[in-house]
Amino acid sequence: MSNPFDLNDNAAYEKWRETKLRDYPRSLGDIVVEVEDPRHLRETEREKLADLIRKTNMAVYAGKTGDDPDKEIVRRLGLQFGLEHLDHNMCADGDAISSLEQADEEPRTGYIPYTNRPIAWHTDGYYNDLDRQIHGLLLHCVRPAKEGGMNQLLDHEIAYIMLRDENPDFIRALEHPEAMGIPPNVVNGEELRGWARGPVFMLQDDSSLHMRYTHRKRNIEWRDDELTHQAVEFLGRIMSADNPYYMEGTLDSGQGLLCNNVLHTRTGFEENSQRLLYRGRYFDRIKP
Repeated sequence: MSNPFDLNDNAAYEKWRETKLRDYPRSLGDIVVEVEDPRHLRETEREKLADLIRKTNMAVYAGKTGDDPDKEIVRRLGLQFGLEHLDHNMCADGDAISSLEQADEEPRTGYIPYTNRPIAWHTDGYYNDLDRQIHGLLLHCVRPAKEGGMNQLLDHEIAYIMLRDENPDFIRALEHPEAMGIPPNVVNGEELRGWARGPVFMLQDDSSLHMRYTHRKRNIEWRDDELTHQAVEFLGRIMSADNPYYMEGTLDSGQGLLCNNVLHTRTGFEENSQRLLYRGRYFDRIKP
């Protein structure tokens, strides 16, 4: 069976690439869908979101829940897209949905998502074991920061296209099983997580493309060969506003991002902000 992500099947790739890029949205506003209540989507609302996710791996919903802090918004919306299995990561709340706000207590103070500092480009859970990768991601805004806290987004399939068009060997390098390594997480002498090594691009059993990546400069070990270094450098260059497929914007109260863990980042925001977002990380991929 042909697959566009098979480097030996250029015909399948070219056909998929043409369809992918045709009428591709060019701004965040192009992927926003107005909904009444994300907990109970109307069929037309769900279909609009699903169509966008099929095209771009992401969509933004604009609901009318305002600053309602109901975490069921995340759980029920996720279930409507086949997102059931949440990652109970270390700093998540008891229900496995994380409350992303500026923390004042450990261990959250030691992790950037719980501070007001900017976050570099990444996909969520890049340090997870390969059998516990994050495929679906849902961010819901309860309260935005008064200033800052903007997200930048890039569809990982677009990144794949740009890398493959530049040099197919870049893809080969980033598919290597030891392409990217993250050292153990050690706190107060206790190892909370061991080495996380694996590829950047992975083909899944359902033939979808998954990406694990971080743009961090410290505490990362790239495979030590020239082609990998060139691929990583090129990837860093395309994650910028110069890329016509790059999107950016700030979620407002009642709005959220639903995606197949695309590349994303966040700007910093003011100290002691009341900013609050809920984050659901899923082992499932969205079922549009």
